[in-house]
Amino acid sequence: MDKKRREILKKIEKLVDPYRITKGKGFRLKDIDPGDTGEFGSDQKPRAKEMLARGIRWMAEEQDKFYAADRHSMLLVFQAMDAAGKDGTIRHVMSGVNPQGCQVYSFRQPSMEELDHDFLWRYQRCLPERGRIGIFNRSYYEEVLVVRVRKELLERQKMPRDLVTRDIWRDRLEDIAGFERYLARQGIVVLKFFLHVSRKEQKRRFLERLDNPDKNWKFSSADVTERGYWRDYMAACEDAIRATASREAPWFVIPADNKWFTRILVSTAIVEVFWKLELAYPRADDARRKELAAARQVLVGETG
Repeated sequence: MDKKRREILKKIEKLVDPYRITKGKGFRLKDIDPGDTGEFGSDQKPRAKEMLARGIRWMAEEQDKFYAADRHSMLLVFQAMDAAGKDGTIRHVMSGVNPQGCQVYSFRQPSMEELDHDFLWRYQRCLPERGRIGIFNRSYYEEVLVVRVRKELLERQKMPRDLVTRDIWRDRLEDIAGFERYLARQGIVVLKFFLHVSRKEQKRRFLERLDNPDKNWKFSSADVTERGYWRDYMAACEDAIRATASREAPWFVIPADNKWFTRILVSTAIVEVFWKLELAYPRADDARRKELAAARQVLVGETG
């Protein structure tokens, strides 16, 4: 890695580190302010916009090498309360990435077939191939968040009665942590983002959806119902982050009240990991060079 890139990487680490969780013990969600904007003041949005554009450009360059090398794959997990900005963040941050090397999955209510399998089954089926980035817009963490808060959903999973104990959530979190360790050992880079929006900002965004006819389609009456479980969801999210944060699969708890800052942090966190992989395009071996030379001769010798 050249000196200039190493210096930029240090700046990226400084920006991202306060929001990176690799050890869950003692983590408290309330210690991260949803309205935080790091080193950027409210008057520095132009600089922030420039930094986001640069990050997207760098990501596109690194993703091209990542795809060509065909060694690792990357799984980006996004979790958040409604209206935290997951869809917009994914759309903006990944805007420069080659669609051929990126797969996005949004997990909705499970089908009957999915309910007849273990809780990780439908997510395992969507893991990214080598060289590709997989994005889970909501993920297997729903199984220890929404299913934990809305207990009627657990009943639909038809678990054996003797396994539905007071320890089921601890057991599932242990299974998830083990699953992520397994993925890391297979060359899958796992990054998890919790977009941390405040209850006040969520209310403002819901009202905006109601007041703007062009955004009415985004609103569901269920959104208001779920707000009634806010404290339960926050407790479940905090528990999940504590139990599954690791070096192999870190959590990034991203302040989400300011969308522009959310997008900067997500893009820089991804770029940082790409750069640490020190990616390069594959080099041709002797056999490949002979093949390329033969192809060149054919092309040069063509007439017309």
